[in-house]
Amino acid sequence: MARKRRGRPVHGWVNLDKPAGIGSTRAVAIVRRAFDAQKAGHAGTLDPLASGVLPIALGEATKTVPFVVDGPKSYRFTVRWGEARDTDDSDGAVVATSDRRPDETEIERALPAFTGEVAQTPPQFSAVKVGGRRAYALARSGAPVELAARQVVIDRLALVETIDADRAVFEMDCRKGAYVRSVARDLAVSLSTVGHVCGLRRTRSGPFRDCDAIPLEKLAAPGHMGAQDGGAEPPAVDCAALLQPVARALDDIPALDVTESEAARIRNGQPVPVLRTGNRRRIDGLSDNAALCALLNGEAIALMRLEGRSAQPVRVFNL
Repeated sequence: MARKRRGRPVHGWVNLDKPAGIGSTRAVAIVRRAFDAQKAGHAGTLDPLASGVLPIALGEATKTVPFVVDGPKSYRFTVRWGEARDTDDSDGAVVATSDRRPDETEIERALPAFTGEVAQTPPQFSAVKVGGRRAYALARSGAPVELAARQVVIDRLALVETIDADRAVFEMDCRKGAYVRSVARDLAVSLSTVGHVCGLRRTRSGPFRDCDAIPLEKLAAPGHMGAQDGGAEPPAVDCAALLQPVARALDDIPALDVTESEAARIRNGQPVPVLRTGNRRRIDGLSDNAALCALLNGEAIALMRLEGRSAQPVRVFNL
């Protein structure tokens, strides 16, 4: 007999404002407990050093996580010149130093080389897999880590301010796979010095932004931030009011309005036609295999794949 899953069938997204000093897995556990949800997961890890937007999917929303992971990201971060760290952030050990400090003019001149499609080598302490193992696991064990450079897209990289000779603040808009720590490391080298990230905040992840993110302390019971699973009761907050719909992650994909009878077919795994008058303008120009979101009375019921004149269910939401 299958073991009964603990919690309630809660479905939707929580736009969490993760504080620095706590890992993403711990944050997910706190949110899951606050909602008493059966299932939860996050859409893109934030290191303990970092704060900001950590979208957390509950229940059926976990089926839409890839759309957030693949979406655009924005960061605000501070680079500390003159010290290289093995993790490329302030949590690591110092591995090199330099007396050289770039001025604003030099920094501004260097930035264009780091925008557009660029080759970037991930940090040694990263989740990239090497021979089936995570790079950070190999690095922590003392094993040599050789990571190949890969193409990433950085849409914008701007100098916001220079705090002092040692520190400068930047903003970056990028796509999936770009590492802020690598930008800081490589930018410093291009300026004939060394450097690392000493402060980092994610301000956007897909459709989620920090302007309406929920502080973790609003969900965490007293003493819960450092507690282990079990023990403390969840806080008395209106969690339902903080939950965003499953379809929030699908804002950027075309919608396919369906009828009650078509919704029944979709729930049975059957395709439905797409070339009806009401849908034509939404799918014009799309190629086969394009993703669609099936809507019944404005509510998402399934992820679909375009196949000629039909849409095939890929993931059906059991809401």
